[in-house]
Amino acid sequence: MSRTHTPLTDELAAYLRHVTLHEPEALRAQREASEAHPRAGMQTSPEQGQFLHLLARLTGAKKALEVGVFLGYSSSWVALALPPEGRIIACDVSEEFTAQARRTWRAAGVEEKIELRLGPALETLDGLLAEGHAGTFDFAFLDADKVNYSRYYERALALVRTGGLIVADNVLWEGLVADASARDAETEAIRAFNLKLHADARVTISIVPLGDGLTLACKL
Repeated sequence: MSRTHTPLTDELAAYLRHVTLHEPEALRAQREASEAHPRAGMQTSPEQGQFLHLLARLTGAKKALEVGVFLGYSSSWVALALPPEGRIIACDVSEEFTAQARRTWRAAGVEEKIELRLGPALETLDGLLAEGHAGTFDFAFLDADKVNYSRYYERALALVRTGGLIVADNVLWEGLVADASARDAETEAIRAFNLKLHADARVTISIVPLGDGLTLACKL
């Protein structure tokens, strides 16, 4: 144990990848092919993907939710952790990005586990609640527009079961959350989201400084 954080240099990050990562070939190929994508910064890192996979296994997830699909990398990692009957409902607004996501799912052998719902995620989540899905999800991953994070979280909290896990990405926002001079809408939204969860007695939380920061919130 330690009372301080070990600074993560590029060399140490490379070492961690070397000694921990077991990335499926289909996902490695997708990740490397997307390096030149104009929105490549939205891609989940392999370490985060593997961590999501581990979390889904630890929670015994059979029914999962993803808000923000992009090219299908993170949902593939989670789907690989689910049992054969497991399912993910994946929410995104982009037909262009999710067309690539479908190819990623197919290459990873998980396409049959994932149901894509195209449209504004708030509408999709409200639709799931209206359909009677409240309290039925084991696992949820939030990685969409940051201004709506708190709204996504409230819907996800209603959708997951007691003991279910919500994971939210980008909660460190490249360090801007700790920069008082950063006052843009997305930074402010992430700050508000972090404070909201810190004060929320409905969950127990931890922030893992992996990638751009992941908040883990277990529903009590």
